[in-house]
Amino acid sequence: MQSRGELGDFLRSRRARIRPEDVGFASGSGLRRVPGLRREELAHLAGVSIDYYVRLEQGRNRSASDAVLGAVAAALRLDDDERAHLFRLARPRQPEPDTAREEAVDGATRPGVRRLLDWITAPALAMGRRMDVLAWNRPLCALITDFAALPVAERNLCRLHLLNDEIGRRYPDREMIAREAVGHLRIAAGRFPEDPELWRLVDELNEGSEEFRRHWRQHTVRTKSHGLKRIDHPEAGPLTLSYEITHFPQDPELSLLVYTAAPGSPEEEALRVMAKA
Repeated sequence: MQSRGELGDFLRSRRARIRPEDVGFASGSGLRRVPGLRREELAHLAGVSIDYYVRLEQGRNRSASDAVLGAVAAALRLDDDERAHLFRLARPRQPEPDTAREEAVDGATRPGVRRLLDWITAPALAMGRRMDVLAWNRPLCALITDFAALPVAERNLCRLHLLNDEIGRRYPDREMIAREAVGHLRIAAGRFPEDPELWRLVDELNEGSEEFRRHWRQHTVRTKSHGLKRIDHPEAGPLTLSYEITHFPQDPELSLLVYTAAPGSPEEEALRVMAKA
């Protein structure tokens, strides 16, 4: 479960990456016990008292205004994803009945979603907030694995990419995959801090993947809606595929992921073969 320490850990990680001399403070070579900005320096940059900032970092101030959080975000040079994450951690919502999981599963299994996946000729899947694969089409099985043959708990992209040796070795950019997985799960943890299945997944990944563990300690936060994925396919050989991720408006915890290839490329031909599998 998430504790107040999550906010403090995140803020400390972001203070640590800023060099004092870059924001007008003397580096004080030999005098600093920790890298980056001290609390009092960050408080000065944000225009708040040191006591106020300490209480914020310790999770004892849950009423910080938009202006204060915005000033802290600016002082820490947070990007848009990190800024949104700070706001979520600083203002955790009250625990609610965990209907989001049920809604996502119901959304993935309703006939319309499954028909949509069947009509898509490219590899495609529907996934929940923990990157659980909830529904898929036949080309995806040809690209990655037969999801129907996997136990339900193993139908998770993070587990497959980082903990499954047979499938994980097909992805040469393991560091990038770990970074993206952490970025996605950090955001999910900020939105759903009381989700026990999410924290069990994080514990499992921290134990089994050195790359994941390193990025988790760094509090990597990143949304990703498109990009490239390199796959060493056992039959088609090395592939570089594009992917797009979109959300279902009425099922906000359900995402659609589709792999595509450039027209006329060897990857396009490989995907056409998989579509006929």
